[in-house]
Amino acid sequence: MSSDIPPPFVFSRAKIQNMVDRLIRQRDYLLDVSRVLTSHLNLRDVLGRILQSAAELLGGQAGLIALVEEESFVVRATYGIKPAVLDAFGPLLSDIPRTDPASFAIPEMNRKMQKVGQMAEMGLRQVIALPMAIGSDLVGVIYIFRVTDGHFTPNAVRILQSFADQAAIAVQNAHLFESVASEKMRLDAILQHSADGIMLLKPDLSLESINLALSRMTGWVAAEAKGQPHNDVIQWVHNKPEMTLEKAIESGWPIQNQKSLYVEGDLQSLAGKAISVGITYAPLFKMNGDLVNIIGNVRDITKFREAEEAKTTFVSVISHELKTPVSIIKGYASTLSRPDVEWKREVVSDGLHVIEEEADRLSELIENLLDATRLQAGNLSLSAGEVAIDHLAERVASLFRVQTDRHQIRTEFPTEFPVIYGDETRLTQVLANLVGNAIKYSPEGGTIQIAGRVLEDMVEITVEDSGIGIPIEQQDAIFDRFYRIDNALSRTTQGAGLGLYIVRSIIEAHGGDIWIQKSSPGHGTTFAFTIPLSTGHSA
Repeated sequence: MSSDIPPPFVFSRAKIQNMVDRLIRQRDYLLDVSRVLTSHLNLRDVLGRILQSAAELLGGQAGLIALVEEESFVVRATYGIKPAVLDAFGPLLSDIPRTDPASFAIPEMNRKMQKVGQMAEMGLRQVIALPMAIGSDLVGVIYIFRVTDGHFTPNAVRILQSFADQAAIAVQNAHLFESVASEKMRLDAILQHSADGIMLLKPDLSLESINLALSRMTGWVAAEAKGQPHNDVIQWVHNKPEMTLEKAIESGWPIQNQKSLYVEGDLQSLAGKAISVGITYAPLFKMNGDLVNIIGNVRDITKFREAEEAKTTFVSVISHELKTPVSIIKGYASTLSRPDVEWKREVVSDGLHVIEEEADRLSELIENLLDATRLQAGNLSLSAGEVAIDHLAERVASLFRVQTDRHQIRTEFPTEFPVIYGDETRLTQVLANLVGNAIKYSPEGGTIQIAGRVLEDMVEITVEDSGIGIPIEQQDAIFDRFYRIDNALSRTTQGAGLGLYIVRSIIEAHGGDIWIQKSSPGHGTTFAFTIPLSTGHSA
Protein backbone atom coordinates (compact mmCIF):
# COMPACT_ATOMS: atom_id res chain seq x y z
CA MET A 1 0.00 0.00 0.00
CA SER A 2 1.27 3.45 -0.88
CA SER A 3 2.42 5.58 1.99
CA ASP A 4 0.81 8.58 0.28
CA ILE A 5 -2.71 7.37 1.09
CA PRO A 6 -3.78 8.69 4.53
CA PRO A 7 -5.43 6.41 7.08
CA PRO A 8 -9.25 6.64 7.01
CA PHE A 9 -9.62 7.83 10.64
CA VAL A 10 -6.97 10.31 11.46
CA PHE A 11 -7.87 13.24 13.70
CA SER A 12 -5.82 16.30 14.29
CA ARG A 13 -4.59 17.14 17.76
CA ALA A 14 -7.01 20.12 17.81
CA LYS A 15 -10.03 17.97 17.00
CA ILE A 16 -9.10 15.47 19.64
CA GLN A 17 -8.72 18.26 22.19
CA ASN A 18 -12.12 19.69 21.21
CA MET A 19 -13.74 16.28 21.70
CA VAL A 20 -12.09 15.94 25.09
CA ASP A 21 -13.18 19.45 26.10
CA ARG A 22 -16.74 18.74 24.99
CA LEU A 23 -16.86 15.50 26.95
CA ILE A 24 -15.47 17.28 30.01
CA ARG A 25 -18.14 19.98 29.68
CA GLN A 26 -20.83 17.31 29.36
CA ARG A 27 -19.51 15.58 32.46
CA ASP A 28 -19.35 18.85 34.39
CA TYR A 29 -22.88 19.82 33.39
CA LEU A 30 -24.27 16.43 34.35
CA LEU A 31 -22.38 16.49 37.66
CA ASP A 32 -23.74 19.97 38.34
CA VAL A 33 -27.28 18.79 37.61
CA SER A 34 -26.77 15.77 39.88
CA ARG A 35 -25.72 18.10 42.69
CA VAL A 36 -28.78 20.25 42.09
CA LEU A 37 -31.02 17.18 42.31
CA THR A 38 -29.61 16.25 45.72
CA SER A 39 -29.49 19.74 47.17
CA HIS A 40 -32.76 21.35 45.98
CA LEU A 41 -36.32 20.34 46.63
CA ASN A 42 -37.96 23.28 44.82
CA LEU A 43 -39.11 21.70 41.56
CA ARG A 44 -39.22 24.92 39.55
CA ASP A 45 -35.64 25.82 40.50
CA VAL A 46 -34.35 22.33 39.69
CA LEU A 47 -36.11 22.20 36.31
CA GLY A 48 -34.84 25.68 35.47
CA ARG A 49 -31.26 24.68 36.25
CA ILE A 50 -31.53 21.48 34.19
CA LEU A 51 -33.03 23.35 31.23
CA GLN A 52 -30.36 26.06 31.30
CA SER A 53 -27.55 23.47 31.42
CA ALA A 54 -29.06 21.51 28.52
CA ALA A 55 -29.48 24.62 26.37
CA GLU A 56 -25.98 25.87 27.05
CA LEU A 57 -24.38 22.49 26.35
CA LEU A 58 -26.30 22.04 23.08
CA GLY A 59 -25.81 25.61 21.92
CA GLY A 60 -29.52 26.36 22.21
CA GLN A 61 -30.92 29.87 22.52
CA ALA A 62 -34.23 28.88 24.15
CA GLY A 63 -35.92 25.96 25.82
CA LEU A 64 -38.90 24.91 27.89
CA ILE A 65 -40.10 22.01 30.02
CA ALA A 66 -43.78 21.07 30.04
CA LEU A 67 -45.18 18.63 32.58
CA VAL A 68 -48.21 16.37 32.37
CA GLU A 69 -50.88 17.77 34.68
CA GLU A 70 -54.30 16.18 34.59
CA GLU A 71 -55.40 16.27 30.92
CA SER A 72 -52.87 18.73 29.46
CA PHE A 73 -49.22 19.82 29.33
CA VAL A 74 -48.31 22.84 31.44
CA VAL A 75 -45.07 24.83 31.06
CA ARG A 76 -43.12 24.70 34.33
CA ALA A 77 -39.67 26.00 33.26
CA THR A 78 -38.39 28.26 30.47
CA TYR A 79 -35.02 29.45 29.21
CA GLY A 80 -34.50 32.41 26.88
CA ILE A 81 -38.25 32.88 26.34
CA LYS A 82 -39.96 36.08 27.42
CA PRO A 83 -43.32 35.60 29.16
CA ALA A 84 -45.00 37.83 26.55
CA VAL A 85 -44.32 35.34 23.74
CA LEU A 86 -44.79 32.12 25.71
CA ASP A 87 -48.26 31.60 24.23
CA ALA A 88 -46.67 31.34 20.78
CA PHE A 89 -45.25 27.94 21.78
CA GLY A 90 -48.77 26.53 22.22
CA PRO A 91 -48.73 24.54 18.90
CA LEU A 92 -45.82 22.44 20.15
CA LEU A 93 -47.73 21.59 23.33
CA SER A 94 -50.88 20.45 21.57
CA ASP A 95 -51.46 16.89 20.44
CA ILE A 96 -48.50 15.49 22.35
CA PRO A 97 -49.06 11.73 22.37
CA ARG A 98 -49.56 9.90 25.63
CA THR A 99 -48.00 6.78 24.17
CA ASP A 100 -45.11 4.67 25.36
CA PRO A 101 -42.11 7.03 25.71
CA ALA A 102 -40.05 4.56 23.63
CA SER A 103 -42.13 5.47 20.55
CA PHE A 104 -42.51 9.14 21.44
CA ALA A 105 -42.90 11.56 18.51
CA ILE A 106 -44.72 14.90 18.14
CA PRO A 107 -46.80 14.94 14.94
CA GLU A 108 -45.74 17.54 12.34
CA MET A 109 -43.21 19.07 14.69
CA ASN A 110 -41.29 20.83 11.90
CA ARG A 111 -44.42 22.55 10.59
CA LYS A 112 -45.41 23.51 14.14
CA MET A 113 -41.87 24.81 14.71
CA GLN A 114 -42.17 27.11 11.69
CA LYS A 115 -45.43 28.49 13.05
CA VAL A 116 -43.85 29.01 16.47
CA GLY A 117 -40.84 30.77 14.89
CA GLN A 118 -43.10 33.19 13.06
CA MET A 119 -45.27 33.95 16.08
CA ALA A 120 -42.43 34.25 18.61
CA GLU A 121 -40.26 36.40 16.28
CA MET A 122 -37.13 35.02 17.95
CA GLY A 123 -35.49 33.67 14.79
CA LEU A 124 -35.83 30.08 16.00
CA ARG A 125 -35.27 27.51 13.25
CA GLN A 126 -34.49 24.23 14.91
CA VAL A 127 -36.10 22.26 17.76
CA ILE A 128 -35.53 18.97 19.52
CA ALA A 129 -38.08 17.47 21.93
CA LEU A 130 -37.56 14.39 24.07
CA PRO A 131 -39.85 12.70 26.58
CA MET A 132 -39.28 12.85 30.32
CA ALA A 133 -40.31 9.44 31.57
CA ILE A 134 -40.24 7.25 34.63
CA GLY A 135 -40.36 3.74 33.26
CA SER A 136 -43.29 3.67 30.87
CA ASP A 137 -44.98 6.71 32.41
CA LEU A 138 -44.64 10.01 30.55
CA VAL A 139 -44.25 12.88 33.05
CA GLY A 140 -43.28 15.68 30.66
CA VAL A 141 -41.38 16.91 27.59
CA ILE A 142 -38.14 18.90 27.33
CA TYR A 143 -37.58 21.21 24.34
CA ILE A 144 -34.37 22.93 23.14
CA PHE A 145 -34.50 25.58 20.35
CA ARG A 146 -31.69 26.91 18.14
CA VAL A 147 -31.54 29.78 15.65
CA THR A 148 -29.24 27.85 13.28
CA ASP A 149 -30.37 25.58 10.46
CA GLY A 150 -29.64 21.89 10.35
CA HIS A 151 -30.39 19.00 12.62
CA PHE A 152 -29.38 17.94 16.09
CA THR A 153 -26.73 15.22 15.95
CA PRO A 154 -27.25 11.80 17.51
CA ASN A 155 -24.78 12.84 20.18
CA ALA A 156 -26.90 15.92 20.94
CA VAL A 157 -29.97 13.70 21.22
CA ARG A 158 -28.16 11.42 23.68
CA ILE A 159 -27.04 14.41 25.74
CA LEU A 160 -30.53 15.91 25.85
CA GLN A 161 -32.01 12.55 26.79
CA SER A 162 -29.66 12.51 29.77
CA PHE A 163 -31.03 15.87 30.87
CA ALA A 164 -34.61 14.69 30.21
CA ASP A 165 -33.97 11.67 32.42
CA GLN A 166 -32.57 13.93 35.15
CA ALA A 167 -35.60 16.21 34.85
CA ALA A 168 -37.92 13.21 35.14
CA ILE A 169 -36.09 12.16 38.31
CA ALA A 170 -36.49 15.70 39.65
CA VAL A 171 -40.25 15.55 38.99
CA GLN A 172 -40.54 12.16 40.65
CA ASN A 173 -38.54 13.33 43.68
CA ALA A 174 -40.67 16.46 43.96
CA HIS A 175 -43.87 14.44 43.78
CA LEU A 176 -42.55 12.01 46.38
CA PHE A 177 -41.45 14.88 48.63
CA GLU A 178 -44.80 16.60 48.20
CA SER A 179 -46.62 13.36 48.97
CA VAL A 180 -44.50 12.71 52.08
CA ALA A 181 -44.83 16.33 53.23
CA SER A 182 -48.59 16.28 52.65
CA GLU A 183 -48.95 12.99 54.53
CA LYS A 184 -46.84 14.33 57.39
CA MET A 185 -48.97 17.47 57.59
CA ARG A 186 -52.12 15.33 57.57
CA LEU A 187 -50.82 13.06 60.32
CA ASP A 188 -49.58 16.04 62.35
CA ALA A 189 -53.01 17.64 62.06
CA ILE A 190 -54.74 14.41 63.11
CA LEU A 191 -52.42 13.99 66.10
CA GLN A 192 -52.57 17.63 67.16
CA HIS A 193 -56.34 17.86 66.97
CA SER A 194 -57.15 14.40 68.26
CA ALA A 195 -59.64 14.40 71.13
CA ASP A 196 -57.31 12.00 72.95
CA GLY A 197 -54.03 13.15 74.41
CA ILE A 198 -50.97 11.84 72.55
CA MET A 199 -47.34 11.92 73.64
CA LEU A 200 -44.18 10.72 71.95
CA LEU A 201 -41.47 9.50 74.33
CA LYS A 202 -37.80 8.89 73.65
CA PRO A 203 -36.20 5.64 74.92
CA ASP A 204 -34.96 7.54 78.01
CA LEU A 205 -38.64 8.44 78.76
CA SER A 206 -38.21 12.13 78.05
CA LEU A 207 -40.98 13.87 76.13
CA GLU A 208 -40.37 14.39 72.43
CA SER A 209 -43.76 16.00 71.82
CA ILE A 210 -47.33 16.23 73.14
CA ASN A 211 -50.49 17.26 71.32
CA LEU A 212 -53.05 19.96 72.16
CA ALA A 213 -55.41 17.61 74.02
CA LEU A 214 -52.67 16.39 76.38
CA SER A 215 -51.50 19.98 76.82
CA ARG A 216 -55.00 20.87 78.04
CA MET A 217 -55.17 17.84 80.32
CA THR A 218 -51.82 18.40 82.00
CA GLY A 219 -51.53 22.17 81.81
CA TRP A 220 -48.12 21.85 80.15
CA VAL A 221 -47.39 24.01 77.12
CA ALA A 222 -46.16 21.71 74.35
CA ALA A 223 -42.89 23.60 73.85
CA GLU A 224 -42.14 23.54 77.59
CA ALA A 225 -43.03 19.86 77.93
CA LYS A 226 -40.50 18.87 75.26
CA GLY A 227 -37.48 17.24 76.92
CA GLN A 228 -39.17 16.91 80.31
CA PRO A 229 -39.13 13.52 82.09
CA HIS A 230 -42.31 11.51 81.62
CA ASN A 231 -43.11 11.37 85.33
CA ASP A 232 -42.88 15.17 85.61
CA VAL A 233 -45.65 15.61 83.05
CA ILE A 234 -47.70 12.52 83.91
CA GLN A 235 -48.20 12.87 87.67
CA TRP A 236 -50.57 10.38 89.25
CA VAL A 237 -52.79 11.17 92.21
CA HIS A 238 -53.48 7.44 92.30
CA ASN A 239 -53.64 4.82 89.61
CA LYS A 240 -55.04 1.34 89.04
CA PRO A 241 -53.56 -1.16 88.83
CA GLU A 242 -50.59 -0.12 90.93
CA MET A 243 -48.37 0.13 87.87
CA THR A 244 -46.65 3.02 86.14
CA LEU A 245 -44.63 3.21 82.94
CA GLU A 246 -41.44 3.58 84.97
CA LYS A 247 -42.20 0.45 87.03
CA ALA A 248 -43.01 -1.49 83.86
CA ILE A 249 -39.67 -0.47 82.32
CA GLU A 250 -37.88 -1.65 85.46
CA SER A 251 -39.66 -5.01 85.08
CA GLY A 252 -38.36 -5.47 81.53
CA TRP A 253 -41.12 -3.89 79.42
CA PRO A 254 -41.11 -3.50 76.48
CA ILE A 255 -39.79 -6.24 74.26
CA GLN A 256 -40.69 -6.88 70.63
CA ASN A 257 -44.09 -8.51 70.02
CA GLN A 258 -45.08 -7.67 73.59
CA LYS A 259 -48.53 -6.28 74.28
CA SER A 260 -49.05 -2.61 74.97
CA LEU A 261 -49.16 -1.33 78.55
CA TYR A 262 -52.36 0.13 80.01
CA VAL A 263 -52.45 2.34 83.11
CA GLU A 264 -55.57 3.94 84.55
CA GLY A 265 -55.96 6.49 87.29
CA ASP A 266 -56.33 10.15 88.24
CA LEU A 267 -53.88 12.52 86.58
CA GLN A 268 -52.96 15.77 88.30
CA SER A 269 -52.48 18.88 86.15
CA LEU A 270 -50.14 21.77 86.88
CA ALA A 271 -53.17 23.68 88.20
CA GLY A 272 -53.78 20.93 90.75
CA LYS A 273 -56.93 19.62 89.06
CA ALA A 274 -57.39 15.85 88.92
CA ILE A 275 -58.75 14.16 85.80
CA SER A 276 -59.50 10.47 85.32
CA VAL A 277 -57.53 9.02 82.41
CA GLY A 278 -56.53 5.74 80.86
CA ILE A 279 -53.13 5.65 79.13
CA THR A 280 -52.10 3.02 76.57
CA TYR A 281 -48.34 2.88 75.98
CA ALA A 282 -47.19 1.25 72.72
CA PRO A 283 -43.50 0.72 71.85
CA LEU A 284 -42.04 1.44 68.42
CA PHE A 285 -38.97 -0.62 67.40
CA LYS A 286 -36.42 -0.49 64.60
CA MET A 287 -35.91 -3.51 62.37
CA ASN A 288 -32.88 -4.50 64.48
CA GLY A 289 -34.95 -4.53 67.67
CA ASP A 290 -33.77 -1.19 69.11
CA LEU A 291 -36.46 0.89 70.81
CA VAL A 292 -37.18 4.10 68.87
CA ASN A 293 -40.13 5.64 70.71
CA ILE A 294 -42.95 4.92 73.11
CA ILE A 295 -46.28 6.33 72.00
CA GLY A 296 -48.75 7.17 74.76
CA ASN A 297 -52.46 7.54 74.03
CA VAL A 298 -54.18 9.36 76.90
CA ARG A 299 -57.97 9.10 77.03
CA ASP A 300 -60.15 11.16 79.35
CA ILE A 301 -62.39 8.61 81.05
CA THR A 302 -64.08 11.04 83.44
CA LYS A 303 -67.48 10.60 81.75
CA PHE A 304 -67.07 6.80 81.81
CA ARG A 305 -66.35 7.00 85.53
CA GLU A 306 -69.35 9.30 86.03
CA ALA A 307 -71.52 6.92 84.02
CA GLU A 308 -70.42 4.00 86.20
CA GLU A 309 -71.08 6.02 89.34
CA ALA A 310 -74.47 7.10 87.96
CA LYS A 311 -75.29 3.47 87.20
CA THR A 312 -74.33 2.43 90.72
CA THR A 313 -76.31 5.32 92.18
CA PHE A 314 -79.29 4.47 89.99
CA VAL A 315 -79.33 0.85 91.10
CA SER A 316 -78.91 1.83 94.75
CA VAL A 317 -81.50 4.62 94.79
CA ILE A 318 -84.09 2.91 92.66
CA SER A 319 -83.83 -0.41 94.46
CA HIS A 320 -84.37 1.42 97.75
CA GLU A 321 -87.17 3.65 96.46
CA LEU A 322 -89.00 0.75 94.81
CA LYS A 323 -88.50 -1.56 97.72
CA THR A 324 -90.15 0.74 100.28
CA PRO A 325 -93.62 1.14 98.71
CA VAL A 326 -93.65 -2.46 97.52
CA SER A 327 -92.86 -3.66 101.06
CA ILE A 328 -95.59 -1.46 102.55
CA ILE A 329 -98.16 -2.57 99.97
CA LYS A 330 -97.28 -6.21 100.50
CA GLY A 331 -97.34 -5.81 104.29
CA TYR A 332 -100.77 -4.22 104.40
CA ALA A 333 -102.21 -6.59 101.79
CA SER A 334 -100.89 -9.62 103.69
CA THR A 335 -102.25 -8.32 106.98
CA LEU A 336 -105.70 -7.45 105.62
CA SER A 337 -105.99 -10.82 103.87
CA ARG A 338 -105.32 -12.95 106.95
CA PRO A 339 -108.10 -15.54 107.20
CA ASP A 340 -107.81 -15.88 110.98
CA VAL A 341 -108.68 -12.25 111.72
CA GLU A 342 -111.84 -10.29 111.06
CA TRP A 343 -110.81 -6.63 110.71
CA LYS A 344 -113.03 -3.71 111.50
CA ARG A 345 -114.20 -1.63 108.55
CA GLU A 346 -112.17 1.38 109.72
CA VAL A 347 -108.97 -0.70 109.89
CA VAL A 348 -109.58 -2.13 106.42
CA SER A 349 -110.31 1.36 105.04
CA ASP A 350 -107.13 2.78 106.57
CA GLY A 351 -105.08 -0.10 105.24
CA LEU A 352 -106.53 0.24 101.75
CA HIS A 353 -105.85 3.99 101.88
CA VAL A 354 -102.20 3.32 102.70
CA ILE A 355 -101.98 0.77 99.87
CA GLU A 356 -103.49 3.32 97.47
CA GLU A 357 -101.04 6.05 98.58
CA GLU A 358 -98.03 3.77 98.21
CA ALA A 359 -99.28 2.57 94.81
CA ASP A 360 -99.58 6.22 93.72
CA ARG A 361 -96.07 6.90 94.99
CA LEU A 362 -94.80 3.85 93.13
CA SER A 363 -96.58 5.02 89.97
CA GLU A 364 -95.08 8.50 90.35
CA LEU A 365 -91.59 7.05 90.75
CA ILE A 366 -92.00 4.89 87.65
CA GLU A 367 -93.29 7.90 85.68
CA ASN A 368 -90.30 9.95 86.82
CA LEU A 369 -87.96 7.20 85.71
CA LEU A 370 -89.65 7.10 82.32
CA ASP A 371 -89.39 10.90 82.04
CA ALA A 372 -85.69 10.76 82.96
CA THR A 373 -85.15 8.12 80.28
CA ARG A 374 -86.99 10.22 77.69
CA LEU A 375 -84.96 13.27 78.64
CA GLN A 376 -81.68 11.39 78.34
CA ALA A 377 -82.74 10.17 74.88
CA GLY A 378 -83.95 13.65 73.89
CA ASN A 379 -87.51 12.42 73.41
CA LEU A 380 -89.41 14.64 75.86
CA SER A 381 -92.21 16.19 73.82
CA LEU A 382 -94.52 19.07 74.76
CA SER A 383 -98.18 19.57 73.91
CA ALA A 384 -98.10 23.35 73.79
CA GLY A 385 -101.04 25.72 74.07
CA GLU A 386 -102.13 28.82 75.93
CA VAL A 387 -101.65 28.54 79.71
CA ALA A 388 -102.89 30.93 82.40
CA ILE A 389 -100.05 30.16 84.77
CA ASP A 390 -101.49 32.32 87.60
CA HIS A 391 -104.63 30.15 87.65
CA LEU A 392 -102.50 27.03 87.30
CA ALA A 393 -100.46 28.08 90.37
CA GLU A 394 -103.64 28.53 92.40
CA ARG A 395 -104.90 25.05 91.45
CA VAL A 396 -101.58 23.50 92.55
CA ALA A 397 -101.71 25.47 95.83
CA SER A 398 -105.25 24.26 96.49
CA LEU A 399 -104.22 20.67 95.84
CA PHE A 400 -101.42 20.84 98.44
CA ARG A 401 -103.39 22.84 101.06
CA VAL A 402 -105.49 19.76 101.84
CA GLN A 403 -102.31 17.68 102.31
CA THR A 404 -100.74 19.72 105.11
CA ASP A 405 -101.93 21.55 108.18
CA ARG A 406 -98.52 22.97 109.09
CA HIS A 407 -98.01 25.16 106.03
CA GLN A 408 -99.74 28.21 104.65
CA ILE A 409 -99.58 28.05 100.84
CA ARG A 410 -100.20 31.37 99.10
CA THR A 411 -100.12 32.70 95.56
CA GLU A 412 -99.28 36.25 94.56
CA PHE A 413 -99.68 37.39 90.95
CA PRO A 414 -100.39 40.80 89.45
CA THR A 415 -103.86 41.33 87.99
CA GLU A 416 -104.20 40.60 84.28
CA PHE A 417 -101.14 38.35 84.37
CA PRO A 418 -100.33 37.41 80.73
CA VAL A 419 -101.16 34.06 79.23
CA ILE A 420 -98.07 32.11 78.19
CA TYR A 421 -97.51 29.42 75.58
CA GLY A 422 -96.58 26.03 77.00
CA ASP A 423 -97.55 22.53 78.05
CA GLU A 424 -100.03 22.86 80.90
CA THR A 425 -99.54 19.30 82.15
CA ARG A 426 -95.76 19.64 82.29
CA LEU A 427 -95.91 23.08 83.93
CA THR A 428 -98.28 21.63 86.54
CA GLN A 429 -95.61 18.95 87.13
CA VAL A 430 -93.00 21.69 87.64
CA LEU A 431 -95.02 23.64 90.22
CA ALA A 432 -96.18 20.48 92.00
CA ASN A 433 -92.59 19.29 92.35
CA LEU A 434 -91.35 22.64 93.68
CA VAL A 435 -94.23 23.01 96.16
CA GLY A 436 -93.93 19.35 97.19
CA ASN A 437 -90.22 19.84 97.90
CA ALA A 438 -90.98 23.03 99.83
CA ILE A 439 -93.34 21.09 102.09
CA LYS A 440 -90.95 18.14 102.41
CA TYR A 441 -87.99 20.30 103.40
CA SER A 442 -89.99 22.58 105.74
CA PRO A 443 -90.83 20.03 108.46
CA GLU A 444 -91.58 22.75 111.01
CA GLY A 445 -94.19 24.32 108.76
CA GLY A 446 -94.28 27.95 107.68
CA THR A 447 -95.36 29.89 104.62
CA ILE A 448 -94.88 28.69 101.04
CA GLN A 449 -95.48 31.32 98.40
CA ILE A 450 -95.89 30.99 94.64
CA ALA A 451 -95.41 34.39 93.02
CA GLY A 452 -95.09 35.75 89.51
CA ARG A 453 -93.94 38.90 87.77
CA VAL A 454 -93.71 40.10 84.19
CA LEU A 455 -90.31 40.92 82.73
CA GLU A 456 -89.56 42.48 79.34
CA ASP A 457 -90.06 39.38 77.21
CA MET A 458 -90.82 36.64 79.73
CA VAL A 459 -92.55 35.83 82.98
CA GLU A 460 -90.69 34.85 86.15
CA ILE A 461 -92.23 32.46 88.67
CA THR A 462 -90.81 31.94 92.18
CA VAL A 463 -91.57 29.29 94.83
CA GLU A 464 -90.36 30.37 98.28
CA ASP A 465 -90.31 28.42 101.55
CA SER A 466 -88.93 28.93 105.05
CA GLY A 467 -87.41 25.48 105.44
CA ILE A 468 -83.96 24.06 106.09
CA GLY A 469 -82.27 25.70 103.05
CA ILE A 470 -79.55 24.36 100.75
CA PRO A 471 -75.82 24.67 101.54
CA ILE A 472 -74.00 26.89 99.03
CA GLU A 473 -71.56 24.12 98.06
CA GLN A 474 -74.44 21.86 96.98
CA GLN A 475 -76.49 24.39 95.02
CA ASP A 476 -74.69 23.84 91.69
CA ALA A 477 -75.52 20.11 91.72
CA ILE A 478 -79.13 20.32 92.92
CA PHE A 479 -80.56 19.89 89.38
CA ASP A 480 -78.36 16.89 88.52
CA ARG A 481 -79.90 13.48 87.97
CA PHE A 482 -80.15 11.35 91.16
CA TYR A 483 -78.65 14.14 93.26
CA ARG A 484 -80.07 14.65 96.74
CA ILE A 485 -79.05 17.20 99.36
CA ASP A 486 -76.78 15.60 101.91
CA ASN A 487 -78.26 16.38 105.33
CA ALA A 488 -80.03 14.59 108.16
CA LEU A 489 -83.50 15.36 106.81
CA SER A 490 -82.82 14.17 103.26
CA ARG A 491 -81.39 10.92 104.56
CA THR A 492 -84.73 10.14 106.20
CA THR A 493 -86.88 11.57 103.39
CA GLN A 494 -87.99 9.48 100.46
CA GLY A 495 -87.00 10.48 96.93
CA ALA A 496 -84.91 9.33 93.98
CA GLY A 497 -83.30 12.67 93.16
CA LEU A 498 -85.08 12.94 89.81
CA GLY A 499 -87.64 15.68 90.51
CA LEU A 500 -85.50 18.78 90.02
CA TYR A 501 -83.65 17.17 87.11
CA ILE A 502 -87.01 16.70 85.34
CA VAL A 503 -88.18 20.19 86.36
CA ARG A 504 -85.09 21.81 84.84
CA SER A 505 -85.47 19.81 81.63
CA ILE A 506 -89.15 20.82 81.27
CA ILE A 507 -88.34 24.50 81.80
CA GLU A 508 -85.46 24.38 79.32
CA ALA A 509 -87.72 22.62 76.80
CA HIS A 510 -90.00 25.69 77.08
CA GLY A 511 -87.06 27.94 76.27
CA GLY A 512 -86.71 29.14 79.85
CA ASP A 513 -84.26 28.83 82.71
CA ILE A 514 -84.42 27.77 86.36
CA TRP A 515 -82.12 28.55 89.27
CA ILE A 516 -81.89 28.95 93.04
CA GLN A 517 -82.61 32.62 93.61
CA LYS A 518 -81.62 32.54 97.26
CA SER A 519 -81.01 29.90 99.91
CA SER A 520 -79.02 29.41 103.08
CA PRO A 521 -79.17 26.77 105.83
CA GLY A 522 -81.98 27.49 108.25
CA HIS A 523 -83.41 30.38 106.23
CA GLY A 524 -85.39 28.69 103.49
CA THR A 525 -85.04 28.48 99.72
CA THR A 526 -86.45 30.38 96.76
CA PHE A 527 -86.53 28.68 93.36
CA ALA A 528 -87.11 30.86 90.30
CA PHE A 529 -87.82 30.00 86.69
CA THR A 530 -88.69 31.90 83.53
CA ILE A 531 -90.92 31.15 80.55
CA PRO A 532 -90.74 33.28 77.36
CA LEU A 533 -93.80 35.38 76.49
CA SER A 534 -93.31 34.83 72.77
CA THR A 535 -96.15 32.73 71.36
CA GLY A 536 -93.89 31.80 68.47
CA HIS A 537 -91.74 29.54 70.65
CA SER A 538 -92.17 25.88 69.87
CA ALA A 539 -90.59 23.30 72.16
